Amino acid sequence: MVAPGRARRSRYLLPAFGVVFVVVFVVSLGVGQYPVAVGDILRVLVGKLAGTDTALVVHQIRLPRLLADALVGAGLAVAGAAFQGLFRNPMASPDILGASAGAGFGAALALFLGAGYAVVSANAFVFGLVAVGIAYAIGARARRNPTLGLVLAGIMIASLFSAATSYVKLVSDPENVLPAITFWLMGSFANVQWSQLAWAVGPIGGGIVVLMIARWRLNLLTMGEDEARSMGVNALAMRLIVVGFATLITSACVAISGLVGWVGLVVPHLARLTVGDDNRVMIPASMLMGATFLVVVDDIARAATATEVPIGILTAFVGAPFFLYVMLGKGSRL
Repeated sequence: MVAPGRARRSRYLLPAFGVVFVVVFVVSLGVGQYPVAVGDILRVLVGKLAGTDTALVVHQIRLPRLLADALVGAGLAVAGAAFQGLFRNPMASPDILGASAGAGFGAALALFLGAGYAVVSANAFVFGLVAVGIAYAIGARARRNPTLGLVLAGIMIASLFSAATSYVKLVSDPENVLPAITFWLMGSFANVQWSQLAWAVGPIGGGIVVLMIARWRLNLLTMGEDEARSMGVNALAMRLIVVGFATLITSACVAISGLVGWVGLVVPHLARLTVGDDNRVMIPASMLMGATFLVVVDDIARAATATEVPIGILTAFVGAPFFLYVMLGKGSRL
């Protein structure tokens, strides 16, 4: 639970995070190889520059891409925060049960078979769910410590799917297919269009809503399953809800963006350092901070060099030093 002083501060921080996100999002619409002034962006959004090249760039290229940034950033951050609360482990992340590895294999297999972007995304989504389903079925057989059994099963399944992905890359055509698989696995929003964004809103947005509704129950689970049961919370059902919807979010995120690491691990830590451990506050803070973080990182990916840098590389460059900073104890100053 948050301390009284921090609880009062969080009342102001959450609206502030929302304002920061809106400002960053609007400014980001002008960032790129074709810069657009903020005034022109606002005129485009209210329909005053309809039919111009500026309106085309904003509406058809940057707006769906930035919405995908925000959706994926928020989804991965919320999924990571939920997993950390469920497993009572700050090292938990959205890919802890193998969703990312399974989705990566599904995409690699589809690319190997010459499928189009829509099939690649769908295959990634399905295999992400399959991977976690297998891990959950195996982990459920661990009677003494089902939570530990679930995590170990997830690690094993992730390893198997990662090995399968490596094999697909090994036998792929090195001239055409292998570069496509490699680039997809590094993560990118370059190909996101309104159609991909439309189908992703359902699983990602729906999963976020469910986890937001259930976030107060995660506070009870952090006190132990017996304590949660005494407070009227079905620990087994709650675990299944969190695993299911966090996996749904993660698989859908990977399906439209590729593998984007560190967001679901680092952002919940930053939210926790800022607003405290209370999931009722920390999960909404993670959502807003994750959306803002990924929009900013994608701005760097689009504008830093003439050739776009895969976003998964940049999140690692940002996330790894920050996590080292936290591990060394410097983060306690926040």
